[in-house]
Amino acid sequence: MLGRSVPDVTLKTRVRDDSVEGPNPFRWQEVSTGDLFAGKRSVVFSLPGAFTPTCSTEQCPAFERSSEALRAAGADDVYCISVNDAFVMYQWGKQLGIKSVKLLPDGSGDFTRRMGMLVKKDHLGFGERSWRYAMVVDDGRIVAWFEEPGINDAGEDDDPYGETSPEPVLAWLADNPRA
Repeated sequence: MLGRSVPDVTLKTRVRDDSVEGPNPFRWQEVSTGDLFAGKRSVVFSLPGAFTPTCSTEQCPAFERSSEALRAAGADDVYCISVNDAFVMYQWGKQLGIKSVKLLPDGSGDFTRRMGMLVKKDHLGFGERSWRYAMVVDDGRIVAWFEEPGINDAGEDDDPYGETSPEPVLAWLADNPRA
């Protein structure tokens, strides 16, 4: 993965728009990942799914708690991407109280597939989801890569989490300041 450009796909997001009347003042907005990651240093982490145990109690909250330290170490933004739709990602972020991490919905799994990280979670009834990974992206190019061991489609794992926690990412940022 190192040295590759992130895939340029279009994510379907929802953004608040006060000109929209009614109880749901949001409109659809397409976001290009090529544009999103251009011209800055981003920390991106991916997880199997919103509202799932490790993602909700460990990984996303840990990145939220570490977001200030990640920015102090040189990240311009911190993103979480998951194979979930915009509505699910919004409600999950709201439930978790996420304020600093930007949640990206990869509803069709196009970004995750092009990253080579789309796995089958049929054994849990999830369908296709992301394997857990994290990366540092400089101006659209992957400069650091963190991946949980044992990627598979058969559920032959205990949902590993450690390599993709904020600590290894923070250590890499500390050792690799921006030029």
